[in-house]
Amino acid sequence: MLSPFSAFLILQTQGDLVREVRPDLMKEVVGHLSAMPNRNTNNATLTQAAEYIADIYRRIPGLQVEIMKYEAPKSSRVPEAKEVVQVLATLPGETDRRIVIGGHFDSINMQDRSLDAIAPGANDDLSGMSQAIEVARVMAKIKWRNTLVFVAFSGEEQGLFGSRALARRAKVEGWKIDAVLSSDIVGNSASLNGQTDKHHVRVFSEDAPIAGSRGLGSTDNSRELARFIEWNARGKLRGFEPKLVFRRDRYQRGGDHTSFNQEGFSAVRFTEVYEEFTRQHTKDDLVKFVDFNYVENVARLNLITAASLANADPAPTQVRLDPRQAHDTIVRWRPVAGVTYRIYWRDSTSPVWQHSMDVDAKLGEAKISKVNKDDTTFGIGAVGGVPVALE
Repeated sequence: MLSPFSAFLILQTQGDLVREVRPDLMKEVVGHLSAMPNRNTNNATLTQAAEYIADIYRRIPGLQVEIMKYEAPKSSRVPEAKEVVQVLATLPGETDRRIVIGGHFDSINMQDRSLDAIAPGANDDLSGMSQAIEVARVMAKIKWRNTLVFVAFSGEEQGLFGSRALARRAKVEGWKIDAVLSSDIVGNSASLNGQTDKHHVRVFSEDAPIAGSRGLGSTDNSRELARFIEWNARGKLRGFEPKLVFRRDRYQRGGDHTSFNQEGFSAVRFTEVYEEFTRQHTKDDLVKFVDFNYVENVARLNLITAASLANADPAPTQVRLDPRQAHDTIVRWRPVAGVTYRIYWRDSTSPVWQHSMDVDAKLGEAKISKVNKDDTTFGIGAVGGVPVALE
C-alpha cells in the first residue's frame, strides 16, 4: 500500500528518472530501422525489423520479450491474409495490473502504392516506438508495484491490425490494464509553413470507451486518463507540457489507442502539435527531419506518467457523493486499509483538475468545505493513479 512517505519518494524517483532519459538509443533505433527500404506489414522487412527491436529490448535487463504472432486479414492494403509479428516487452511488477506503452514500427508509402516502395517512416512512427524503448530502458532500473508492457505494434498502416490483435488478446485473457499510452508521430516540432511548437505534445482522448459505459465511478475512461496526465505533469518537465485534445484522434484519422478504447480500456494518443503532412507516408519521412530533443521530452512525459501509475494502488470502489443539499460536499468510498486517496475537483466548465486534497483511507469519507457540488465536478483516486470521476 502507498503511504504518504512513499508518495513523496515517487516524486523523487520521477525526477531522478527524467534526468536519465537520453537520445542515444532512440537515435540508434530510428537510424537503423529508417535505413531499411521499408517496413511494410506485407513484407519480410517487417519481420527483420521486429527481430531487431526484440534484440534491442533483450539488451535491457529484466524484460521478458515476446514476438507476438497474429493474422492480418485480406484487405485493401493486404493482398492476401498472412501471419504478422509485433514485439512485446514486459517488465513484471508485484501485481498483475498493467500499463501499456508503445508505438508502431511498420511504414507505408501512399504516393507509390507498390508494396516495395521506399518508406523510411522515421517520424511515423519510429519516433513513438523508439521513445517507448527509452522509457523501458530507464524504468527497468527499478522494481515497480504494477507491470509494464512495452509494445512495438505492426499493421497500423493497414488498419490497426496489430493493436486490435493485442487489445482483443488482452480482453480474452483478462488483462487488468490501467492505461494505454500510445505515441504516434512525435518527432516533428516545426512544419514547413513556419509553425513551430517545441513545448507541447497533443494528447487525444475519447470521452468514454466505445465498448464501455461511463457511469458513476467508471474507471475505464480515457478522458480521465488524459486529465491525469496533465495534472501529474505539472511542474515536472521544464518548458514542456501536454496539450489536451478532447477528441478520439485527428480528423478522419486513427491510431493504435483506438483498438484498446474499443475493448473498453483507457487509452490515449500522443502526437506532435504541428505535423508536416508532406513527409507522412512518403519517401521523405527521413531521420534527418526528426527532432530528437522533442522526442526526448515526449519520452519524459510518458515516463513520469507510467512511473506514477506503476506504483499506484487500485482505484477506489463504491464512490459516491452525499446527495443532500449543502454548501459543503461529502465524498464517500469503500476504504482499503493503508491506501492514501486523493480527491480532485474543478469548476464544471474547466477541462482540467484545479484542486486536490489527500485523505485518510480509514475514514471512507471526506468533506470538501465550502465547495458546492452543484457547480463543481469531483473525482477520487489512489495517490498516483487515475481518479474515478463523480457525476
